[in-house]
Amino acid sequence: MKAVLICCLILFFCTEHSFAQRISTTDSVKNIQIVNGRSFRHKTIDSLNELLTIAGDAVLKQGSTIFSCDSVTLNKKTNIIEAFGNVKINQGDTIHTTSQYLKYQGNQQQAYLSKNVKLTDKKGSLFTQILEYNLKTGIGKYNTGGKVVNDKTTITSKEGIYYADTKDIYFINDVKVIDPQNNIRADTMLYNLQTESTNFLGPTHVKNKSATIFTTRGTYNLKANTGLFENRSTIIDSSRRTYTADKIAYDKSSGNFQMEGNAVIHDSLDGFITTGNLILINSINNSFLATRKPVLIVLQNKDTTYISGDTLFSAYSIKRKNIPKKTDSTIKIKTDSLQSQLEDSALVKNLLQPTDTIDLKNQVKKNGIANKETLKDKTKQDSSRFFIAYHHVKIFNDSLQSVCDSLYYSTADSVFKLFQKPIVWSGETQITGDTMLLFTKNKKADRLYVFENGMIINKNKGSFYNQMAGKTVNGYFINGEINYMRVKGSPAESIYYAKDKDSAFIGMNRATAELIDIYFEKSAVLKVKLVNDVHGILHPMRSLSDELKYLKNFLWQDNRRPKNKLELFE
Repeated sequence: MKAVLICCLILFFCTEHSFAQRISTTDSVKNIQIVNGRSFRHKTIDSLNELLTIAGDAVLKQGSTIFSCDSVTLNKKTNIIEAFGNVKINQGDTIHTTSQYLKYQGNQQQAYLSKNVKLTDKKGSLFTQILEYNLKTGIGKYNTGGKVVNDKTTITSKEGIYYADTKDIYFINDVKVIDPQNNIRADTMLYNLQTESTNFLGPTHVKNKSATIFTTRGTYNLKANTGLFENRSTIIDSSRRTYTADKIAYDKSSGNFQMEGNAVIHDSLDGFITTGNLILINSINNSFLATRKPVLIVLQNKDTTYISGDTLFSAYSIKRKNIPKKTDSTIKIKTDSLQSQLEDSALVKNLLQPTDTIDLKNQVKKNGIANKETLKDKTKQDSSRFFIAYHHVKIFNDSLQSVCDSLYYSTADSVFKLFQKPIVWSGETQITGDTMLLFTKNKKADRLYVFENGMIINKNKGSFYNQMAGKTVNGYFINGEINYMRVKGSPAESIYYAKDKDSAFIGMNRATAELIDIYFEKSAVLKVKLVNDVHGILHPMRSLSDELKYLKNFLWQDNRRPKNKLELFE
């Protein structure tokens, strides 16, 4: 009896060993092969289901892919395995996947993993609870929430698709990105593990130390901190300035970005809005260059000022306040590369004041300024914004309009400097000269000073014009309306139409004097006063000739006057 039992046991073990050996030597790459296992059980259910169960240190192979787990069931007919406990899938030395459960369809090379799933390649790791992953196409999907960790970057979403060949991951629904420099919230995002570049395909919010970005379409590289945002995107910098355009190219490290298409800068700090179809900005220096029909809007409660030109430039100038002069170490601080290019032109050299230079060496020694950030903070405290507009400049507000070739304005003194034959209109009065300084108070006209060839023309009834001309003109405004003007010359000239109490013309007084004072009421000439060395003749209205009616160089240019703010945007 014992001999029979021993023979049966020997026959059983030899049969099972030969079965395992037969399977493991299968040559087909498509079929799943058994490499290792502690215990084997074989069961044939029907013609479509032949099951082999392996318990303990199970290892299987399909082509170059190795499967290992605590236990596994292999259906030899359907080429499907179901694995349990410490499941691992190794695809060469590139992709490794782990989970606690796996169902794998060998013919389609389709894996269904669940419970603490982790997929790792050489660039990052994907974590989820349920993952569908095709080993042939290298495409994996999850829809119950997942997380990707790539170096110091962590990305989570409710749904995701992984592409092994391109190292792309398509995140869908409630996407969150956290890395040392950026926090991103998005609806839909494509991310590349190699380049760390993101593509946004829905509402997206990017936040870092220097800016907050809102977009619905665009790209952003987390490694280089550069981006291109489309579909009317908005950037808000650390000073709460808002930048909006159809398309924005952004470089965080340099602070440079470019806006194209209906671009708008809204600066609530300095109280202005700038529009244009192309604006180049440096957010570190808070400078910009606007072209393609740019308009500067100087904000105030009621009488907002609009300024247009071919080109607008703005930056901060450094004040010399409390800084000792030192000729041997004084250097010029350039607010950004755009300004440095402009400073080469004669126009900007004439416009920029001595306050734009600072003794940097002395400041570093005295105040311990040791880096760019410290200098940036220092210049913010001791600086004021200036604006330059050049070529075909127009100014419009409800009480005053102007045209000139070029303009300079600084918030330090609130003075508009108008160059190259500027013209200013206030009510029915036109003022011309070679150069003008327009002083403002509370962002309204307060005083006007005209250098060289100053002329005042005040339109009267019909084709009659009051005229005053001289070397210089000083004018004063009340609540933005012209109130008083003084013309000084050698001599100053005037043509004034006197009226009676019923506003009927008495005659035309043509005179010269050292000084001419003009008083206005509701933008109309109320009276004219001649001072020192006065010479004049009162001409009857009936005897006026064209030669008498106009001073030399008279030119009424109302056709050039901006009639409304919309003209500046055309």
